[in-house]
Amino acid sequence: MIIEPAMAAFVTGAGSGIGRGMALALARRGVQVGVCDIRGGDAADTVRQIELAGGKAMAVGVDVSDRASVEAAVVAVERAYGDIAIACNNAGISLHGVPLHEITAADWEWVMGVNIQGVIHGIQALVPRMLATQRPAHVVNTASIGGFQVNPNFLTAAYSMTKYAVVALSEGLHNELQGTQVGVSILAPAAVDTRIHLSERSRPERLGGATVRPQNHFMGDLLKGSMPPNAVGDRVVDAIESGDLYIFTHPDTRQWLDRRHAAISAAFDKAERLATTAARHAKERS
Repeated sequence: MIIEPAMAAFVTGAGSGIGRGMALALARRGVQVGVCDIRGGDAADTVRQIELAGGKAMAVGVDVSDRASVEAAVVAVERAYGDIAIACNNAGISLHGVPLHEITAADWEWVMGVNIQGVIHGIQALVPRMLATQRPAHVVNTASIGGFQVNPNFLTAAYSMTKYAVVALSEGLHNELQGTQVGVSILAPAAVDTRIHLSERSRPERLGGATVRPQNHFMGDLLKGSMPPNAVGDRVVDAIESGDLYIFTHPDTRQWLDRRHAAISAAFDKAERLATTAARHAKERS
């Protein structure tokens, strides 16, 4: 898909971090960006940066865990800029530092509501519209390198679980949209210099409201000075135009996936040996 000036984009979680990086990168290409975020002030800051650079954008408040909120945000962007050609279902939260069996029911609902349902809501609201236009369009769903492996050094399993779901959703969507003009990409970054470790400040009131989760905050030091969000945004723009399904940003993380794949391969080797032995025993008994 060729990104052309005056196209419309819908980017969630665009008030900061990777979402802001994508919004800025798209705006530099002349795309009109719906900057969507649960934190309206952050969305407005992104819009100001885009406008200072000569781009066009609008701030839209949205809670991606709420289907009606996503639909209303899509309608608002459509009214301002027309058909949406690029959808970046990017909003996400971290839920690190707590063992799985200690995570509260409300926090499970929160992390799944944003990281999984947020992507589902974006797909449901936008893909039918994109197909109806019968014009080139593209969906970018933000997963994580954590959607391909679970880091053994940190308590991030709940987060990774949601990102595995995003990978499966996106691969399935890619399969289903073959033969159409709608492309799909899975963004899977590793460490990016964002404020995702402060996710709890954006928790909706219906799930307990803003809070402080010190367990998350070790990520702030780990992320500081890592890849800048603007670099990720540029990579996403390139992937949209190249039609890439997978967008990896940190080549060094290949070894993490290689280790996981080696363990899986070894398990298949064992299964094959056991099956061969069982078949031989069955033959000997016959």
